[in-house]
Amino acid sequence: MHKSVQRKGKRKPRFPQFRLTARVWAHICAPTLAIALATSIICLSPTTTSGQPAAEIFGNITLSPRFSPDPFIIRGVSGGSIPAPTIAQRENTPNGPCVGLVDEEPDHRIVLTAFFNYLSLQVQSSQDTTIVVKGPGGSWCNDDLDGKNPGIAGQWLKGTYEVWVGSYESEKYYPYIIKITAAPLLNPFGR
Repeated sequence: MHKSVQRKGKRKPRFPQFRLTARVWAHICAPTLAIALATSIICLSPTTTSGQPAAEIFGNITLSPRFSPDPFIIRGVSGGSIPAPTIAQRENTPNGPCVGLVDEEPDHRIVLTAFFNYLSLQVQSSQDTTIVVKGPGGSWCNDDLDGKNPGIAGQWLKGTYEVWVGSYESEKYYPYIIKITAAPLLNPFGR
């Protein structure tokens, strides 16, 4: 323990350079460190303009009832060279025609841990896209559910679903997001 030297009633620290260092830290280093830390957190945390974490491109997800956030967003790039009917193993489904060109491998795998009485997948893209979904109970396709954006909604069985998002022209690739919701009120189509 260091003792202070007493002179004329005033306490003088034994190590004045330590006090200076602490003042330098408090006035210069701490704000700089705080700004650097805040900047690195902002830069390293992928977010969307809505404040939700940015979805991983071509992400595979697992959803349970009452998942959060709802809607859940995944993203990718549409297109490929394989005709959608080849993947779906049919030309038409109750949800719509199997059209467009997709990759050989699915863009996403969605694992549902339980039965969903209602679930909606809605693609949003600036270009015309299509969707193929294969899973328990069969395959489903859609085109133009909302303008040029495809979607599939209804009851979904527990299990793994493979999802392809297609383009109309071979080797044309367009960015998209898929909004997944279990809340019919969030679905503009009321299904």
